[in-house]
Amino acid sequence: MDKNSFDDKYIRWHEPTVSREMRHTKNKHQSFILWFTGLSGAGKSTLAHRVEEILFDTHHCNTFVLDGDNVRHGLCADLGFSLDDRHENIRRIGEMSKLFMQAGVITLTAFISPFRKDRDTVRSMVDQGEFIEIYCNTPLSVCEERDVKGLYQKARNGTVREFTGISSPYEKPLNPEIIVPTGELSLDDCAILVVDYLQKHSKI
Repeated sequence: MDKNSFDDKYIRWHEPTVSREMRHTKNKHQSFILWFTGLSGAGKSTLAHRVEEILFDTHHCNTFVLDGDNVRHGLCADLGFSLDDRHENIRRIGEMSKLFMQAGVITLTAFISPFRKDRDTVRSMVDQGEFIEIYCNTPLSVCEERDVKGLYQKARNGTVREFTGISSPYEKPLNPEIIVPTGELSLDDCAILVVDYLQKHSKI
């Protein structure tokens, strides 16, 4: 049925019989969102997967990584890279992350998510302390040196338009829970910073 012809009064939230608290008790850990943000090439996906490995193998947590490229193969395959599409991409990821979190899963997301407003919108979807923003702080020059996808060169040449950090802005987090110098520390040292934060704040 066309949504435009469907009365919203028929859409109602259905409370689950298996609560989030029950899942926490069974899993022996809380569920929350780890939101990795930073420029392309800052190491977001690599770090998110390493943190997941530690949480899964060492702390026996239920985890899942939502990766920017992977999501655009499915859930957001219909979106481009216009400003409106970028906002919608992050909105969808936020809603999906919230669902994973309600299922008792520690959700790790690796998205450039360049705009503070979009990240703040996702933060507002959940309770305080459930959205942990992790800024992968790597200088643009280092990201360009890595340039594993060759995108920076294409952006410099004008082949790729509206590329974050070159022809489109990246708004750094103002007060992230964690700042990880991914351009300086080793992968494991970066992962330890994240895991130590979670332990210090009794998340795991």
